[in-house]
Amino acid sequence: MDTIDILRRDLAAAFVLADRFGFSEGICNHFSAVVPGEEERYLINPFGVHWSEMQPDSLLTIDGNGRVIEGSGEVEATARYIHIAGHRANTRHSVLLHTHMPHATALTMVQCGKLEMAHQTAARFNNRMSHHGFGGIALDDAEGERIAEAQRDNPDVDILFLDNHGITVGGESVAVAFDDLYYLERACRQQILAQSTGLPLKLIEKQVLRETCRQIEQVRIPLAEGHFSALLRSNNLTFGC
Repeated sequence: MDTIDILRRDLAAAFVLADRFGFSEGICNHFSAVVPGEEERYLINPFGVHWSEMQPDSLLTIDGNGRVIEGSGEVEATARYIHIAGHRANTRHSVLLHTHMPHATALTMVQCGKLEMAHQTAARFNNRMSHHGFGGIALDDAEGERIAEAQRDNPDVDILFLDNHGITVGGESVAVAFDDLYYLERACRQQILAQSTGLPLKLIEKQVLRETCRQIEQVRIPLAEGHFSALLRSNNLTFGC
């Protein structure tokens, strides 16, 4: 398989896996990936295709203006505005995943809602998160740029909590971004379960948190690649390749 075929396979698999983990919502939300090369090109899901039925050849290739240049279908307007601006805002993010997954989204719906450093899973996201106020549905360039500005202002941020909306995860590859998506939802779920007891959270001490973050960062990317490969195997997501 060449680089583009692998990218198509991985991105299509990410959709199917996200649906199996309960991260999808109807035929909404969107994932995208930068197509390697000198021209500005992106792979993105077509509007109307359910994530459970996504195939590598389902994905569209669009240019920097959001025009479809390969594939059959159309791009949802919010996908076009959020993803093109987002990729341009932080070129380190060759993959952007946007969902309304339940537990992470729940934290965007409450006053002062944020992922607290109360568990080692949450620690992997320390200093990698930002929050962004709600500006309505992204149906024009202005809202896409407004969301992208939060990414441009802090290039170290990979997780963007969109108030009253959902989340966006950026990464260097499909495997890395999906691994963060998976563990972000688990960390948010753990916190919500802990808070449901009515007892205060027990936060990790700052010195211990710094060391935990250092330990996680040393292995985060290779573990992400191993995790994604295991998910492809265990879910039979080779798509005949």
